[in-house]
Amino acid sequence: MTVKAYLGLAYRLDQRINSKLEQIASLNELATKCTYTLTGMPRNPNRSTSTMADAVAKIIDLQAEINRDINRLVDLKREIVRLIKTVDNTEHQTLLELRYLCFKTWEQIAVDMGYNVRHVYRLHDEAVENITVPQTQQ
Repeated sequence: MTVKAYLGLAYRLDQRINSKLEQIASLNELATKCTYTLTGMPRNPNRSTSTMADAVAKIIDLQAEINRDINRLVDLKREIVRLIKTVDNTEHQTLLELRYLCFKTWEQIAVDMGYNVRHVYRLHDEAVENITVPQTQQ
């Protein structure tokens, strides 16, 4: 795995967590919209007809997944911090932290650091050259 790909894992995991949070919001909305229709028709007693119960079950499952993903994200960010600290240049460290821990765009980083975007790209390339991904992560 390349250094950039490894450092980008946290961003992808964060995106997946946010996606699951959106799914929970959608399921919550669905659960609150549920209505029960009374009919005189007999129902199959083995078939679950509760949309609300299904939505609640899915919400609970997604919340458990999100908790596991958040734990993984915290561990991954901790490892990325350790990796970034191996870079000697503090300017490079700052750039890497802004990009891979704060998930800022190149443009935001350039503004924050007072550089143009092309210079930020050059600094990033220099910083990444000084990092070696641990063998266990490759």
